[in-house]
Amino acid sequence: MSKNNVVATNQDDQLISLISSLTKAEKRNFKLYVNRLQSKSDVKFVQLFDVVDKMKVWDDSIVFKKIPSIKKSQLANLKRHLYKQILISLRLIHIQKNVDIQIREQIDFARILYGKGLYIQSLKLLDRIQQIAEDNHQDILQLEILEFQKVIEERHITRSRQTSNKVESLVEASYTRSKIINNSCKLTNLKIEIHGFYIQYGHVKNDRDVLVVRELFSKKLKEIKLDGLTFFEQVYLHQCYVWYYYILLNFDKCMVDAKKWVDIFEENPEMKKEEPDLYMRGQHYLLTCLFNLKMVKEFNKAINHFEKFEKEFGSEMKPVSEIIYFLYYSTSKLNKHYLEGTFKKGIEYVPEVLGKIKQHESHLDPHRILVFYYKIAFQYFGNENYNTMIDYINEIINMQVGQLREDLQGYARLLQLIGHYELENYELLDYLAPSTYRFLEKMKELNEVQKETLKFLKKLIKHRNIGHREMFLTFRTKLEKLQKDPHSRRALLYLDLVPWVESKIQKKSIRAVIQKSL
Repeated sequence: MSKNNVVATNQDDQLISLISSLTKAEKRNFKLYVNRLQSKSDVKFVQLFDVVDKMKVWDDSIVFKKIPSIKKSQLANLKRHLYKQILISLRLIHIQKNVDIQIREQIDFARILYGKGLYIQSLKLLDRIQQIAEDNHQDILQLEILEFQKVIEERHITRSRQTSNKVESLVEASYTRSKIINNSCKLTNLKIEIHGFYIQYGHVKNDRDVLVVRELFSKKLKEIKLDGLTFFEQVYLHQCYVWYYYILLNFDKCMVDAKKWVDIFEENPEMKKEEPDLYMRGQHYLLTCLFNLKMVKEFNKAINHFEKFEKEFGSEMKPVSEIIYFLYYSTSKLNKHYLEGTFKKGIEYVPEVLGKIKQHESHLDPHRILVFYYKIAFQYFGNENYNTMIDYINEIINMQVGQLREDLQGYARLLQLIGHYELENYELLDYLAPSTYRFLEKMKELNEVQKETLKFLKKLIKHRNIGHREMFLTFRTKLEKLQKDPHSRRALLYLDLVPWVESKIQKKSIRAVIQKSL
């Protein structure tokens, strides 16, 4: 994948972005493809390709300077033509990797044969690809094939009625497939609605939120058929449950459905290659649940399984799948070092993560980068390297993200105060603490964990010249109470201060406290 990706903001940038995304092999294939066209009119758009390939920002003047034969009136059409031809050349490559593209091509061939009056040949081709579509769980394409076959049988005498019950089978298969698609649509609608609820409101914060989510989910679920499900219907159903339990902070049940999601792919291994992104997403939620539940042994087993998947299919992954694997695997890798208290190894892994962020930065939204910086900061926090931790916290605080993940920015500011407390930068704390208080107090929904941590840090800063052990003991008691509150669970996942507090009480390193608890 090219390292010179450009964010597409208009039609010109879209062309630059597309060309920048091409691999060397894809660029070579494009040149071979256009050479086969052998048309004089194509020379200009090939020249345009070479010019744009060296661009980072669109500039008409460069195009006219490099290719004087292009007129201003021609440029817009030439850009559209180039964009289309690149996509056609890419389709020729990806048709070998995508069964749905292969099936669509065969449907097109069948329509061409039908248009030539060769409807028997068209039917035979449709028969063959109908089975391929069924084997690969391509329900919508299978219905399209069935509907086309019905059109041919209706309009022409094919002797199917006389020689077999094919027409009746077509009607029954079409009816069955349409019911499957309808049910799949309901499942994907529920999945999007429940996910949309999370994006808008996040995890449940009180009993009222719990009732709202349960009512929404149960009402929609009643409309859905839940038995005799196809491959995708099963996956979609477990996706819905994963999001439902994730929003409710019920990680035990969320883990069960994430595991079932992954197991469906294990039972249909050929689908890992066809739908790697969907499989990796299931793995991601399984790993996330195991991390939140601190199930170290099971977590390590799952991440090893994830690594094996990449070794088997990584060379065949598309760029978007490579990015998804990086996001999910790197997050899990950092989580692993946190779980095991192996912060030094986590820090050694950080340069690789930063390199990948740089490589894929044009495809990563600020939220992803924000979370990575926070997890990296926690590696340094666990290793008690507070200066570097503060550097990453400052990156988070200074990111221009508006109100995006305001909660995470709040946690980051609390970590910043802890870092300066550890470094005994009391004069700086006198300056930073008030601004942190103001930021947190302006937050719409300041949670109990943040409130109690803020109160605790105020006491530490105020009573800087006396022993703090008793304060840490009192704060530990409050944290223990908060751990029993289901609505505080999420905050404690992001701001897990228990190992730090224990390290102060026991006079041990954070690493030693975590490893002792394993």
